[in-house]
Amino acid sequence: MSILNRCIVSFMPLVPKPIVRLVSKRYVAGSTLAEAIETVKSLNSQGMCATMDLLGESSHDKESCNMAVNEYLNVLEAIDKEKLDCNISIKLTQLGLLIDHDLCYENISKIVAKAASVNNFVRVDMEDSSVTDQTIDLFLKLKKEYDNVGIVIQAYMRQSLSDVRKLSSIKSNFRLCKGIYDEPRKIAYKDPQIVNDNFAYLIRVALQAGSYVGIATHDEKVVWQSLKLIDELDLERNQYEFQMLLGVDPELRSILVNDNHRLRVYVPYGKEWYAYSMRRLKENPKIAIYIIRALFGLR
Repeated sequence: MSILNRCIVSFMPLVPKPIVRLVSKRYVAGSTLAEAIETVKSLNSQGMCATMDLLGESSHDKESCNMAVNEYLNVLEAIDKEKLDCNISIKLTQLGLLIDHDLCYENISKIVAKAASVNNFVRVDMEDSSVTDQTIDLFLKLKKEYDNVGIVIQAYMRQSLSDVRKLSSIKSNFRLCKGIYDEPRKIAYKDPQIVNDNFAYLIRVALQAGSYVGIATHDEKVVWQSLKLIDELDLERNQYEFQMLLGVDPELRSILVNDNHRLRVYVPYGKEWYAYSMRRLKENPKIAIYIIRALFGLR
């Protein structure tokens, strides 16, 4: 990250929330489920599918976990009622992972069972390295009971090759992304080119093993590497998909859709929009320029 970008990121906590909110509307569907539903409808009309995520993580009390579970059950009902091309993504710390493993598994099972009843799918998101192994263990437990569940692997983690090989042996459904959390070098690659190369290698390993892969990136270099691999393996369009964040590079999204690739957009919503927006800004400080311009009335 350049010195300028570091300065921009360090400045962001000083920006008033209303200004951050103004810019975040591009990247967050809204505070309510109704707003998220309308966003998904719009994406579906453009030939894109979606995954909805209730913003929030690191719950430390059962009441918060129960609220998240109930909201996800409502999301699944709404998706079924509206006949949307959309699944859901969940974070295990939001569902009790930091409180009790059994509680977390019970909560996840309620959501996955509900999804199965309406012919839908649940993606178990990956969080920081403190819960990586626990997340994989709970996913493997779920996988023994349910088929409609997938997981996320982060390409910058050094252990990801081993994880992909283990998970591919049972034909797991992956979302593969670069990774956003600030991890130490001893457990994560720090060089951007190595991360890109590892990303491409992990895709190859998973696809060759017969796993379905959601290729989650906005980096056109990685997209090109993925397209090259898809061609080399002579894959059908139903053996993979591309995934992107709401509000990021809509032109590249359209290019892929127009070339008949399946593309899923990550649609976050909820009251925890500020924390999510700040993480996005740290990941891509260029976005912060829009906020600075809005703050000072620049164009």
